[in-house]
Amino acid sequence: MAKRLLVTGRVQGVGYRVSFAEQAKALGLVGWVRNRRDGAVEALLNGDEKAMQAVIAWAHQGPPAASVVHVAIEDAAAPADGDFRILPTA
Repeated sequence: MAKRLLVTGRVQGVGYRVSFAEQAKALGLVGWVRNRRDGAVEALLNGDEKAMQAVIAWAHQGPPAASVVHVAIEDAAAPADGDFRILPTA
């Protein structure tokens, strides 16, 4: 089952999306990550359960300049295509 993450805190302007995408791609996951206008980062992950858990664990820390306050996780429909990308701000 795919997972949707909503990450809050100081997660924009600190390389969070790029670092998140690198983590997900390195583990062979598919989906996307994007900034939200409310200051959060949103992501959709799908793939191997252990790989998704590894990215979720990383998401709680983020890159060095980030300050993650909360990561909300919910089940989601799987993304339609087979790569991981950074989407425009929503």
